[in-house]
Amino acid sequence: MDTAVSDPADLISLDTLLTEEELALRDRVRAFVRAEIRPNIARWYEEAYFPLEIVPELAKLGLLGMHLAGYGCAGRSAVEYGLAASELEAGDSGLRTFVSVQGSLAMSAIHKHGSDEQKDEWLPRMAAGEAIGCFGLTEPSAGSDPGSMRTFARRDGSGPGADWILSGTKRWIGLASVADVAVVWAQTDDGVRGFVVPTSAHGFTATPIEPKLSMRASIQCEIALDDVRLPASAVLPNAVGLKGPFSCLNEARYGILWGAMGAARDAFEDALAYSRERLQFGRPLAGYQLTQEKLVNMALEINKGFLLALHLGRLKDAGRLAPHQISVGKLNSCREAIEICREARTILGGNGITLDHSPLRHANNLESVRTYEGTDEVHTLILGQKLTGIAAFR
Repeated sequence: MDTAVSDPADLISLDTLLTEEELALRDRVRAFVRAEIRPNIARWYEEAYFPLEIVPELAKLGLLGMHLAGYGCAGRSAVEYGLAASELEAGDSGLRTFVSVQGSLAMSAIHKHGSDEQKDEWLPRMAAGEAIGCFGLTEPSAGSDPGSMRTFARRDGSGPGADWILSGTKRWIGLASVADVAVVWAQTDDGVRGFVVPTSAHGFTATPIEPKLSMRASIQCEIALDDVRLPASAVLPNAVGLKGPFSCLNEARYGILWGAMGAARDAFEDALAYSRERLQFGRPLAGYQLTQEKLVNMALEINKGFLLALHLGRLKDAGRLAPHQISVGKLNSCREAIEICREARTILGGNGITLDHSPLRHANNLESVRTYEGTDEVHTLILGQKLTGIAAFR
């Protein structure tokens, strides 16, 4: 398998800031995407098909819960996780989303907040790709404001051993229809709690949301929870309140700030290659000043985006990454990436609306990426509060 790396957008020798181990992991993931994803992604996207058959391969690469320690997880650094996320999203946002939902959301919730029994039961199987997880937080009427969720869990009886009865609806839940386990967040008499819910439980129903114009090679669902009975042991013991799910969301947001720039880089590379070959008025498009301006502006933002991602990754590895800094990365990467992909499409002309080329597919996917794990508006207000000291969410 060819692992040679060429980054035509790299104007600043970014590789010199990475260790040999980081480069080796990036190259392995890039080679996998080139060999297994790129030849198939147009068909998968067109058919709205998520390739479950690649899950074992992602596990073999150590990408499932890769930033977690123990339980069969790879225990890789934040920077390594970010590099992997960027390469996966260069293939398609749906692939990076799978790794994010599995590792940064479902596995992280159990790893951070679960009991030893919950960890032992689920994490080794999830790291090996033998079990798929999902993360149920968002609701039809509670997206950016999860504190207003209506899903409720009540005790059926008294005492610490009493069962829980879980009722409600969740929406836009990745992987739910193919998942073996769901981490579901619900209101209780004692505040928001998380529950480890086997998807085989009576009363649990996941229905894929179709048709979609974005994230077509991915699965998002609506979950119905109809008096799902759970044992007392199902509750995540170490999470009370919204800090529990938010700690997982921040893990996913961190992956996104790398991933979005991977999509941007792939769109740029497609447009650059096309501009060198496409002749107009007797010369390549790349030879025209307007085209070069577009390419330069895209490359500059890609370089700045990866520099920001790397800086934030180094802070995370040092234990110094603040939540508002994740918002800086997520907001900037998504905003710039979607503009880069749209601009790349203009270089491709009419051919750019076909699935022979990646920019418009990436742009469509990024409409979802900029919405989930905090919209542009939410991250803007997080940063506004940081700058002014005044919360303006309401």
